[in-house]
Parts: sequence; structure tokens; C-alpha cells
Amino acid sequence: MIWKRSAVLRFYSVCGLLLQAAASKNKMKGSQGQFPLTQNVTVVEGGTAILTCRVDQNDNTSLQWSNPAQQTLYFDDKKALRDNRIELVRASWHELSISVSDVSLSDEGQYTCSLFTMPVKTSKAYLTVLGVPEKPQISGFSSPVMEGDLMQLTCKTSGSKPAADIRWFKNDKEIKDVKYLKEEDANRKTFTVSSTLDFRVDRSDDGVAVICRVDHESLNATPQVAMQVLEIHYTPSVKIIPSTPFPQEGQPLILTCESKGKPLPEPVLWTKDGGELPDPDRMVVSGRELNILFLNKTDNGTYRCEATNTIGQSSAEYVLIVHDPNALAGQTGPDHALIGGIVAVVVFVTLCSIFLLGRYLARHKGTYLTNEAKGAEDAPDADTAIINAEGSQVNAEEKKEYFI
Repeated sequence: MIWKRSAVLRFYSVCGLLLQAAASKNKMKGSQGQFPLTQNVTVVEGGTAILTCRVDQNDNTSLQWSNPAQQTLYFDDKKALRDNRIELVRASWHELSISVSDVSLSDEGQYTCSLFTMPVKTSKAYLTVLGVPEKPQISGFSSPVMEGDLMQLTCKTSGSKPAADIRWFKNDKEIKDVKYLKEEDANRKTFTVSSTLDFRVDRSDDGVAVICRVDHESLNATPQVAMQVLEIHYTPSVKIIPSTPFPQEGQPLILTCESKGKPLPEPVLWTKDGGELPDPDRMVVSGRELNILFLNKTDNGTYRCEATNTIGQSSAEYVLIVHDPNALAGQTGPDHALIGGIVAVVVFVTLCSIFLLGRYLARHKGTYLTNEAKGAEDAPDADTAIINAEGSQVNAEEKKEYFI
């Protein structure tokens, strides 16, 4: 097989030299301006690379592609290397394009396109192969975790080229303060990267999804992710909720003990004033509820609800004061005495206003009728006032004004 491959290579090399000699004899002058054009190519490992070599003006001169080991891949439309992954895409006097499928990291390197003029002209194209990072893995989690413990999670991925980037998220919020480590793999071409996240957990972290995201140019903007859902155990939190804000004598009352914890506390313990419930017939415990039937004043006191799980114990208290229905109705109903007092004040102020207004109008009217002239107030009667009025004439006709 090696002998046959060598023979083929020698054959195409001889053909190339013969064609080169023919071209140099027939069209030496026209070939001097020709030059092959190529472009660098980047492809993801396992993908297909297309290598294209073009000549703007060609006088039937042959084109050839060679790999980084200087092995001829194609000479015009003739395949020279027995590799099923390499195929001809297009061959003409102006272009030679080939494809390399299922590309591996070993295919990376500098490929050469040769134009057999005199002298031979070449153009280089570098094939870059991207190593796809493996799916990340999260380690360091042990379930369950106790509230207040320090958690250390590590995310790792291998096989990336260039080295991948790792980012952490908690409930879709990115965590910036992390450690990052990059190591070269045994093949000395790809990398293993890892990142460590340290944080102290609390009860709000229970059920939270911690996500490790790997970003890399080979992933076509679709990152690879690994997720770890946290399970946090914590002591119970307890709260007592009454069925009514104003417990009244003769009415029922339900006290609900709302307890949260992990593991869930079950059941709860009810006590009154530090001891057992005094009247089991009227005080019935059902799950987390304490039902007190027909409240009376003897039920007054401090009720305590206690919840316990494997992590710890918590409790809450409720001070019960039973109200007299009549007194409560008096407190909550309208204050008629207050309303009556307000009405009396309004009526009194109104009457006073009317009285003062009447006096003012009466006084204003009298002044207008008797003050015909200055000094009229000193006259003993109306006739004299008119006669003595300022500006009156002695011989003026006597005028009189009578008021009824």
C-alpha cells in the first residue's frame, strides 16, 4: 500500500513538472501575473472544512493542494492521497476546492495551494480545529446540607481548544467571586478547565438551582450546562394565627400553628401557661390547629405552640384575652353622646351667628336713617335735626320726615 501511494505521488509530481514545462514554453509571458488566492479556515472538531484556491486569470496552468506534511491531496481534479475524508468540491482552470470531513485535531495546520507557473507560486491557508468541551460535571455536593454550613462546588470540563470559559449562576443570577483553573490535556492540544464556588448556605437556598455554564466558540452560542438543586435542612420557624382578632365570650376560636422547617415538623405541641391544656373537652387539637369551643374568661392566658424536627426546635406564643360581647359592641359601635354634643355645639354657634348678624343689620339701618347730616345726633327731635343739618338754608322750605 505504501509503495502504491509513493508511486501515485511520483506520478503526479512528474505530471506536474511536465505540465509546468509545457506552460513555461507556450505561455511564459502570460503566466507571470498569475497568483493563487486562499483563505484561512476554522472548523469544529468532527465538522467539515472546505479549502478553496482561486486564480483570477489562468492560462490552463494546474493547481494543487498539499497538507501540512506536504503530501499532495489533489492535483487538478486528480485525487493523490487515499483518504476517504477528502473529496473534490470543484476543479477548473480558475478554482480548486476540496473538502475534509470528520475533521480531527491532527488535521490542524498549514495547507498549501500551488500554481504551476514558472516559477511555481504558492498560497498558504491555515486550518484551525476547535476542540469541543465535554459536558460539564458538578462535584462536591452532598445531600442534605445543614443551614449555616460552608458549601464548595467544583465544575469541570475537558477537551476544549482553546480553553473554555466557566460561569456560575444561582437562580439565574451570576456569581462572580469564583476560582478558575486551566490545565493542558495529555495530547497537549486541548485543555481541562475547572471552577470552584464557595458559599455559606441558609434556608433561602433550599430548592435553589445552582448552574455551571460552559461557554466556547465551538458551541455556536449554545452553552453546555450542569445543574445542581440544593437541599438545605433547617430548624422550624413558628407563627400562631388566630381565626379572629377580637375573641368574644361564648364564641369559638381557632389558633393555627404555622410551622415551616426541613424536615417538616410534625406534629406540633400545644400548651397553656406552661402546662397542659386545662379543658380537653372544649380545647381540641387537630393537626396544627387548636379549637377552643365557647370561649369564657377562664380561657385567658398564654398559649404556646412548639414545633420540632431533627435539626432543632422552635416555638411561638399567643396571649388570649376574651372580650365581653356587650363591652366590645359598645367600644366598636357609634358614640351617640359624642355625636349629640357635636350637634348641640353646631346649633349654638348657628344661633349666635344669626343673633349677631341681626344686631349688626339693625344698627346699620338706624344710622343710615338718622344721620342725614353731621351733628344730627345732638338734635332733640327729627325736625330740629333737619333744620340744623349741615348745609341747610335758613330760608329753605321746611321739610319733615316721619318714621313709623
